[in-house]
Amino acid sequence: MPLLIIRCIFILAMSGVGVTIVRAGALGSSAVGLATFFLLVLLSIGVIAVDMAFPKKKIEWISAIYFGLLIGLVTTYVMQLALEPFFADQPGEAGGQTDSVRQSVTATLLLVFSYVGVSFILQTRNDFRFVIPYVEFQRNVKGVKPLILDTSVVIDGRIADVMETKIIDSPLLMPRFAIVELQHIADSSDRNRRTRGRRGLDILSRLQNMQGVDLQIDDTDLPEFANQPVDLKLVALAKRLSGKLVTNDYNLNKVAKLQGVTVINLNDLASALRPVFLPGERFEVDVVKTGEEAGQGVAYLDDGTMVVIDQGRPHIAERVVVTVTSVLQTSAGRMIFARYEYTTKRLSGTTIVLDKSQN
Repeated sequence: MPLLIIRCIFILAMSGVGVTIVRAGALGSSAVGLATFFLLVLLSIGVIAVDMAFPKKKIEWISAIYFGLLIGLVTTYVMQLALEPFFADQPGEAGGQTDSVRQSVTATLLLVFSYVGVSFILQTRNDFRFVIPYVEFQRNVKGVKPLILDTSVVIDGRIADVMETKIIDSPLLMPRFAIVELQHIADSSDRNRRTRGRRGLDILSRLQNMQGVDLQIDDTDLPEFANQPVDLKLVALAKRLSGKLVTNDYNLNKVAKLQGVTVINLNDLASALRPVFLPGERFEVDVVKTGEEAGQGVAYLDDGTMVVIDQGRPHIAERVVVTVTSVLQTSAGRMIFARYEYTTKRLSGTTIVLDKSQN
């Protein structure tokens, strides 16, 4: 609402300028003045249209352009003072030519220094600080820390499902060098690697188009990144931005923790979200195959947890209610041991796997 009010005031102000020009008759005929009035109104509408076309503006870009133009203006003024002795006032026609040359040189210097200033600051905006009393323009992340994505977690794809739940509000940051690595994987001659790389690029596209998800592409390129592997670049970037590294890579996880970087491992997150079953609890499962011991049946939970069911062998291809007897946590994952209680229904279209050694 405040932005709409500001835009209306802007259009009215431009219209007021046009009315002032028409009444003053500064442009001669009233037709020209009227045309100028409508031109100013259309110009104000065009400026607002351009502003609305780019709703997401980054403060770092705006501040970089502002300071670049400011440096260009100051440099041009200094150079104009330095060149002033070369444009001494001359009488008559020569003086008019000198003024024309002075204006041309000034305009050229202004364009050159403004371009150089804006270009230089835009390219180095992550390495400079502009300190003003009470205001500091710098690459400093406060509040919610960004989540820096590794290629492994993008290829995995579960990060997109996690972000769809809206449980995470932090902005996602994908470094440009990690995207380049994904492109190399997608262009690999190996079919499996090529499939994994393309899946990663598809996940990035999905995250970018997801409503409510802020995915940023980071172009930071520091001198310490030179000749470093992608994993070390990710750790260095996370330390620089005070962000959290999201990865499924075991080795990268260890390296990052050794350097004091907070790591979010989606495998650990999935393990933490698994339902907890205590001895004596009951739940339903589908018995899909025989177990290793006589009379045992095997079922699986949605998260892949194996359920070994005592007296479950005769009930393969059935949905049964079981009672938990014990839970075993192993290096390969979690196993639940349960006892058969009763059958709820017969499953259709289920493949039965029998252990012939027990027949």
